[in-house]
Amino acid sequence: MNQPSNLTLAYSPCPNDTFLFYHLVHSNLSNLITIQEELKDVEALNQSARASKYDITKLSFAAFFQLRQNYELLDSGAALGRNCGPLLIRKKGSNTSIHSAKKILSPGAMTTANLLLELYSNKLSKELPISFVRYEEVIPKLMNGEADLGVIIHEERFTYQNFNLELVADLGQWWEDETGYPIPLGCIAIKKSISDDIKKEVDATLKKSLELAWNNPVIPQEYILQNSQNKELSVVQAHIDLYVNQFTKSLKGEGERAITELENKYIALAQR
Repeated sequence: MNQPSNLTLAYSPCPNDTFLFYHLVHSNLSNLITIQEELKDVEALNQSARASKYDITKLSFAAFFQLRQNYELLDSGAALGRNCGPLLIRKKGSNTSIHSAKKILSPGAMTTANLLLELYSNKLSKELPISFVRYEEVIPKLMNGEADLGVIIHEERFTYQNFNLELVADLGQWWEDETGYPIPLGCIAIKKSISDDIKKEVDATLKKSLELAWNNPVIPQEYILQNSQNKELSVVQAHIDLYVNQFTKSLKGEGERAITELENKYIALAQR
Protein backbone atom coordinates (compact mmCIF):
# COMPACT_ATOMS: atom_id res chain seq x y z
CA MET A 1 0.00 0.00 0.00
CA ASN A 2 1.34 3.45 -0.93
CA GLN A 3 2.17 5.94 1.80
CA PRO A 4 -0.46 8.71 2.08
CA SER A 5 0.45 12.11 0.63
CA ASN A 6 1.54 14.48 3.39
CA LEU A 7 0.11 17.92 2.61
CA THR A 8 0.65 21.29 4.24
CA LEU A 9 -2.51 23.26 4.98
CA ALA A 10 -2.88 26.86 6.18
CA TYR A 11 -6.06 28.59 7.28
CA SER A 12 -7.18 31.41 9.55
CA PRO A 13 -8.09 31.10 13.24
CA CYS A 14 -11.56 32.50 12.47
CA PRO A 15 -14.54 30.37 13.56
CA ASN A 16 -15.74 29.54 10.05
CA ASP A 17 -12.33 28.07 9.15
CA THR A 18 -11.76 26.17 12.39
CA PHE A 19 -15.32 24.79 12.14
CA LEU A 20 -14.70 23.68 8.55
CA PHE A 21 -11.25 22.14 9.05
CA TYR A 22 -11.63 20.60 12.50
CA HIS A 23 -12.36 17.04 11.36
CA LEU A 24 -10.01 17.22 8.39
CA VAL A 25 -7.17 17.94 10.81
CA HIS A 26 -8.25 16.02 13.91
CA SER A 27 -10.15 13.00 12.57
CA ASN A 28 -8.81 10.18 10.44
CA LEU A 29 -11.01 10.78 7.39
CA SER A 30 -8.72 9.61 4.57
CA ASN A 31 -6.20 6.88 3.85
CA LEU A 32 -4.77 8.89 0.94
CA ILE A 33 -3.76 12.13 2.65
CA THR A 34 -2.30 13.38 5.93
CA ILE A 35 -2.46 17.02 6.93
CA GLN A 36 0.10 19.30 8.59
CA GLU A 37 -1.76 22.49 9.50
CA GLU A 38 -0.76 26.06 10.35
CA LEU A 39 -3.05 28.92 11.37
CA LYS A 40 -2.37 32.47 10.18
CA ASP A 41 -4.08 35.82 9.68
CA VAL A 42 -5.82 36.04 6.29
CA GLU A 43 -3.40 38.59 4.83
CA ALA A 44 -0.44 36.53 6.04
CA LEU A 45 -1.98 33.59 4.16
CA ASN A 46 -2.32 35.72 1.03
CA GLN A 47 1.30 36.82 1.24
CA SER A 48 2.57 33.27 1.94
CA ALA A 49 0.76 32.02 -1.17
CA ARG A 50 2.81 34.42 -3.29
CA ALA A 51 5.75 32.15 -2.50
CA SER A 52 3.57 29.00 -2.91
CA LYS A 53 4.40 28.10 0.68
CA TYR A 54 1.49 25.74 1.38
CA ASP A 55 -0.04 22.88 -0.61
CA ILE A 56 -3.56 23.91 0.43
CA THR A 57 -4.41 27.36 1.71
CA LYS A 58 -7.25 29.67 2.62
CA LEU A 59 -7.05 32.76 0.39
CA SER A 60 -8.97 35.94 -0.15
CA PHE A 61 -10.60 35.75 -3.58
CA ALA A 62 -8.78 38.99 -4.43
CA ALA A 63 -5.48 37.18 -3.74
CA PHE A 64 -6.54 34.07 -5.66
CA PHE A 65 -7.11 36.16 -8.79
CA GLN A 66 -3.43 37.18 -8.60
CA LEU A 67 -2.16 33.64 -7.97
CA ARG A 68 -4.01 31.55 -10.53
CA GLN A 69 -0.72 30.47 -12.14
CA ASN A 70 0.12 28.35 -9.07
CA TYR A 71 -3.20 27.56 -7.39
CA GLU A 72 -6.68 26.38 -8.34
CA LEU A 73 -9.95 26.50 -6.44
CA LEU A 74 -11.40 23.63 -4.49
CA ASP A 75 -15.16 23.32 -4.90
CA SER A 76 -15.65 23.23 -1.13
CA GLY A 77 -14.55 25.47 1.72
CA ALA A 78 -15.38 28.96 0.42
CA ALA A 79 -16.73 31.88 2.43
CA LEU A 80 -19.30 33.29 0.04
CA GLY A 81 -22.79 34.54 0.71
CA ARG A 82 -25.21 37.37 1.27
CA ASN A 83 -25.35 39.91 4.12
CA CYS A 84 -21.83 38.92 5.16
CA GLY A 85 -19.52 41.46 3.53
CA PRO A 86 -16.94 43.80 5.07
CA LEU A 87 -18.16 46.96 6.81
CA LEU A 88 -16.72 50.46 6.52
CA ILE A 89 -17.02 52.10 9.96
CA ARG A 90 -16.07 55.24 11.92
CA LYS A 91 -16.38 56.75 15.39
CA LYS A 92 -19.95 57.70 16.23
CA GLY A 93 -20.74 61.31 15.41
CA SER A 94 -17.50 61.95 13.51
CA ASN A 95 -19.34 62.50 10.20
CA THR A 96 -16.17 61.57 8.27
CA SER A 97 -16.93 60.21 4.82
CA ILE A 98 -14.80 58.31 2.32
CA HIS A 99 -14.43 61.66 0.51
CA SER A 100 -12.99 63.52 3.51
CA ALA A 101 -11.05 60.77 5.33
CA LYS A 102 -7.33 61.37 5.81
CA LYS A 103 -6.59 57.77 6.83
CA ILE A 104 -8.56 54.58 6.15
CA LEU A 105 -7.57 51.28 7.74
CA SER A 106 -7.75 48.11 5.64
CA PRO A 107 -7.07 44.51 6.72
CA GLY A 108 -4.59 43.87 3.89
CA ALA A 109 -3.69 44.80 0.32
CA MET A 110 -4.62 41.37 -1.06
CA THR A 111 -7.88 40.95 0.87
CA THR A 112 -11.29 40.93 -0.79
CA ALA A 113 -12.27 43.60 1.75
CA ASN A 114 -9.65 45.93 0.29
CA LEU A 115 -10.75 45.12 -3.27
CA LEU A 116 -14.35 45.94 -2.34
CA LEU A 117 -13.25 49.22 -0.75
CA GLU A 118 -11.45 50.18 -3.96
CA LEU A 119 -14.42 49.15 -6.12
CA TYR A 120 -16.80 51.08 -3.86
CA SER A 121 -14.66 54.23 -4.17
CA ASN A 122 -14.01 53.74 -7.88
CA LYS A 123 -15.74 56.99 -8.86
CA LEU A 124 -13.58 59.14 -6.59
CA SER A 125 -11.05 61.27 -8.42
CA LYS A 126 -8.44 60.89 -5.67
CA GLU A 127 -6.46 57.89 -4.46
CA LEU A 128 -7.65 56.53 -1.13
CA PRO A 129 -5.39 57.17 1.92
CA ILE A 130 -5.28 53.49 2.89
CA SER A 131 -3.13 52.12 5.69
CA PHE A 132 -2.85 48.32 6.07
CA VAL A 133 -3.12 46.69 9.52
CA ARG A 134 -4.07 43.26 10.85
CA TYR A 135 -7.85 42.88 10.94
CA GLU A 136 -8.09 42.82 14.75
CA GLU A 137 -6.24 46.17 15.00
CA VAL A 138 -8.85 48.16 13.06
CA ILE A 139 -11.30 48.75 15.92
CA PRO A 140 -8.68 49.66 18.59
CA LYS A 141 -6.98 52.11 16.23
CA LEU A 142 -10.29 53.77 15.32
CA MET A 143 -11.17 54.08 19.01
CA ASN A 144 -7.78 55.70 19.69
CA GLY A 145 -8.28 58.22 16.90
CA GLU A 146 -5.42 56.83 14.81
CA ALA A 147 -7.58 56.77 11.67
CA ASP A 148 -10.84 58.21 10.35
CA LEU A 149 -12.41 55.11 8.80
CA GLY A 150 -11.74 51.39 8.89
CA VAL A 151 -12.85 48.23 7.13
CA ILE A 152 -13.78 45.38 9.47
CA ILE A 153 -14.17 41.67 8.72
CA HIS A 154 -14.73 38.42 10.64
CA GLU A 155 -16.14 38.57 14.21
CA GLU A 156 -15.77 42.35 14.43
CA ARG A 157 -18.85 42.92 12.27
CA PHE A 158 -20.94 41.59 15.21
CA THR A 159 -19.30 43.68 17.94
CA TYR A 160 -18.21 47.08 16.55
CA GLN A 161 -21.29 48.91 17.89
CA ASN A 162 -20.15 48.04 21.43
CA PHE A 163 -17.14 50.36 20.95
CA ASN A 164 -18.87 53.65 20.08
CA LEU A 165 -18.45 52.98 16.36
CA GLU A 166 -21.01 53.26 13.57
CA LEU A 167 -21.57 52.04 10.04
CA VAL A 168 -20.57 54.18 7.06
CA ALA A 169 -21.17 51.58 4.34
CA ASP A 170 -21.89 47.87 4.13
CA LEU A 171 -19.54 46.92 1.29
CA GLY A 172 -21.14 43.50 0.86
CA GLN A 173 -24.63 45.00 0.54
CA TRP A 174 -23.25 47.54 -1.92
CA TRP A 175 -21.85 44.65 -3.99
CA GLU A 176 -25.18 42.80 -3.92
CA ASP A 177 -27.07 45.94 -4.95
CA GLU A 178 -24.62 46.56 -7.80
CA THR A 179 -24.43 43.02 -9.17
CA GLY A 180 -27.26 40.94 -7.72
CA TYR A 181 -24.71 38.29 -6.71
CA PRO A 182 -23.60 37.04 -3.30
CA ILE A 183 -20.14 38.28 -2.32
CA PRO A 184 -17.14 35.92 -2.73
CA LEU A 185 -14.88 36.61 0.25
CA GLY A 186 -12.48 33.71 0.79
CA CYS A 187 -11.69 30.41 -0.88
CA ILE A 188 -9.67 27.25 -0.38
CA ALA A 189 -6.98 26.83 -3.03
CA ILE A 190 -4.69 23.90 -3.81
CA LYS A 191 -1.43 23.83 -5.74
CA LYS A 192 -1.86 23.01 -9.41
CA SER A 193 1.19 20.75 -9.24
CA ILE A 194 -0.63 18.27 -6.97
CA SER A 195 -2.07 15.23 -8.75
CA ASP A 196 -5.74 15.25 -9.76
CA ASP A 197 -6.46 12.17 -7.63
CA ILE A 198 -5.16 13.90 -4.51
CA LYS A 199 -7.04 17.13 -5.34
CA LYS A 200 -10.29 15.14 -5.58
CA GLU A 201 -9.53 13.37 -2.30
CA VAL A 202 -8.84 16.67 -0.52
CA ASP A 203 -12.10 18.16 -1.79
CA ALA A 204 -14.13 15.07 -0.87
CA THR A 205 -12.54 14.89 2.59
CA LEU A 206 -13.15 18.60 3.20
CA LYS A 207 -16.83 18.10 2.32
CA LYS A 208 -16.90 15.20 4.80
CA SER A 209 -15.27 17.40 7.47
CA LEU A 210 -17.93 20.06 6.94
CA GLU A 211 -20.80 17.57 7.15
CA LEU A 212 -19.43 16.13 10.41
CA ALA A 213 -19.19 19.63 11.93
CA TRP A 214 -22.73 20.45 10.83
CA ASN A 215 -24.06 17.16 12.21
CA ASN A 216 -22.49 17.66 15.64
CA PRO A 217 -21.30 21.27 16.13
CA VAL A 218 -20.42 20.71 19.80
CA ILE A 219 -17.41 18.49 18.96
CA PRO A 220 -15.23 21.24 17.37
CA GLN A 221 -16.46 23.94 19.78
CA GLU A 222 -13.50 23.93 22.18
CA TYR A 223 -11.01 24.12 19.27
CA ILE A 224 -12.97 26.96 17.67
CA LEU A 225 -13.13 29.02 20.89
CA GLN A 226 -9.46 28.37 21.61
CA ASN A 227 -8.47 30.00 18.32
CA SER A 228 -11.14 32.68 17.97
CA GLN A 229 -10.31 36.33 18.57
CA ASN A 230 -13.68 36.68 20.32
CA LYS A 231 -14.39 34.12 23.07
CA GLU A 232 -18.13 34.76 23.41
CA LEU A 233 -19.96 31.66 22.19
CA SER A 234 -22.95 33.58 20.80
CA VAL A 235 -20.65 35.77 18.66
CA VAL A 236 -18.67 32.75 17.48
CA GLN A 237 -21.86 30.87 16.56
CA ALA A 238 -23.25 33.91 14.71
CA HIS A 239 -20.00 34.04 12.75
CA ILE A 240 -20.25 30.36 11.77
CA ASP A 241 -23.94 30.67 10.87
CA LEU A 242 -23.18 33.63 8.60
CA TYR A 243 -20.09 32.41 6.77
CA VAL A 244 -20.60 28.64 6.61
CA ASN A 245 -23.42 27.85 4.19
CA GLN A 246 -24.29 25.84 1.09
CA PHE A 247 -21.66 27.76 -0.91
CA THR A 248 -19.11 26.37 1.56
CA LYS A 249 -20.17 22.88 0.50
CA SER A 250 -20.05 23.68 -3.23
CA LEU A 251 -19.40 26.73 -5.42
CA LYS A 252 -21.22 25.31 -8.43
CA GLY A 253 -23.81 27.50 -10.13
CA GLU A 254 -24.39 30.93 -8.60
CA GLY A 255 -21.16 30.76 -6.62
CA GLU A 256 -19.09 30.33 -9.78
CA ARG A 257 -20.94 33.17 -11.51
CA ALA A 258 -20.35 35.49 -8.54
CA ILE A 259 -16.62 34.69 -8.60
CA THR A 260 -16.43 35.43 -12.33
CA GLU A 261 -18.17 38.77 -11.80
CA LEU A 262 -15.75 39.77 -9.04
CA GLU A 263 -12.73 38.70 -11.06
CA ASN A 264 -13.92 40.71 -14.08
CA LYS A 265 -14.26 43.79 -11.87
CA TYR A 266 -10.83 43.14 -10.34
CA ILE A 267 -9.28 42.96 -13.84
CA ALA A 268 -11.06 46.14 -14.97
CA LEU A 269 -9.85 47.98 -11.86
CA ALA A 270 -6.27 46.75 -12.34
CA GLN A 271 -6.29 48.02 -15.93
CA ARG A 272 -7.32 51.57 -14.99
